[in-house]
Amino acid sequence: MARIAQITRTGGPEVIEWVDIDLPPPGPGEARMRNTAVGLNFIDTYHRSGLYPIEMPGRLGGEAVGVVEALGEGVRGLAVGDRVGTFGPARGAYSTARNLPADQLIKLPENVDDRKAAALLLKGGTTEFLVERCAKVERGQTVLVHAAAGGVGHLLVGWLKAVGATVIGTVGSEEKAVQARAAGADHVLLHKQVDVAKEVRAITDGKGVGVVFDGIGKATWEISLASTARRGLIVSYGNAGGPVDGVNLGILARHGSLFVSRPTMVDYYVTAEERKSGIDRVFEMLAKGAITAEIGQTFALEDVADAHRALEAGETKGATVLLP
Repeated sequence: MARIAQITRTGGPEVIEWVDIDLPPPGPGEARMRNTAVGLNFIDTYHRSGLYPIEMPGRLGGEAVGVVEALGEGVRGLAVGDRVGTFGPARGAYSTARNLPADQLIKLPENVDDRKAAALLLKGGTTEFLVERCAKVERGQTVLVHAAAGGVGHLLVGWLKAVGATVIGTVGSEEKAVQARAAGADHVLLHKQVDVAKEVRAITDGKGVGVVFDGIGKATWEISLASTARRGLIVSYGNAGGPVDGVNLGILARHGSLFVSRPTMVDYYVTAEERKSGIDRVFEMLAKGAITAEIGQTFALEDVADAHRALEAGETKGATVLLP
């Protein structure tokens, strides 16, 4: 028996329902995973709200850590009892247990506990591909990170500092400013109190930054445009402030022949080799202290609707972990 969250319609957090199901034996190439910790991510709210359409009834959540309970035919490299984690693409992490493709499971290092892993896999992998595969940030570059104390934001700050970048971060409060500085930000701007683009230009002697990491979207699009240096890159990787739409490509020319990318993890972690190399790099950065698995809050798994409300209201800090 397993307890799972599902939606039969899109909408607010209230559409999340919990049901009990009998799990069949894992099929060929599958593993049964019993969850011990589940990660909460903004993409989960996009699936729930309908911003990213999914089939109905739909399951939610891509990131979880747990233990292998059973294996289907043909699975190699895993054993019952292994501690494993997953960050998708299969959804259904909001559950006590489930069957999923075994090749989406990653064995966890002994020195990383379940909660830290659940806080880090998807966000850490996202950070890795944004910095190293998408933007290819180089030592000496100056970059801007919006929401620098957020779940991905604080990881971006630490990672970017480790590769030798100068980091400007934006935050919404003094408390979050302290967190961004602790992560390594060289300059922290309170976006509610200052003209961010003006301050960025002042910090960079009028040039602007080479790369902007923007997980907010519509609410920060104009700021990102005005903060980016000639021939710079805006990496728009999230929609916390609404999706960017109706973009006139000519505006990129007017702001200095800018580049824009709207990347997703599924296009950077396509093969098992890409997934393994990316997560190996995440654990390497964790071991050297460049990033930390900052868990800002935990919720009971069945209180996930409340967790969604807190996340969308900007009331969370760092990562949120759901506990079965």
